[in-house]
Amino acid sequence: MNMIVKWIMFALLIMFIAWLIPGITITGFISALFVVLVISLVNTFIRPLIEFISLPLNMLTLGLFSLVINAVLFLLVAKLSPGFQIDGFVNGLLGALILSVFTPMIDKINIRKN
Repeated sequence: MNMIVKWIMFALLIMFIAWLIPGITITGFISALFVVLVISLVNTFIRPLIEFISLPLNMLTLGLFSLVINAVLFLLVAKLSPGFQIDGFVNGLLGALILSVFTPMIDKINIRKN
């Protein structure tokens, strides 16, 4: 139950990001749910490899290169997800930044069964 609630909240967050940033479009809630699924798969399988490879550059920039990695992976998710489009790197960077700000808040949600 807890995972389903978080999945729906992340989908709503993706829709909010698309509403907030004019260069990001999404066709509907079902597309947003699919985007959340693709984001979780990319974060599980691709992100650790890219962060390991870019570790020296990340250390040189004092961690700021992580923002670029987030934006590139967000753009990759847009390429892999039908109904989700990002127009340009700056829009991807802004969307990834908003997503990374709100993710810890959604992750802290804990639904208990009585």
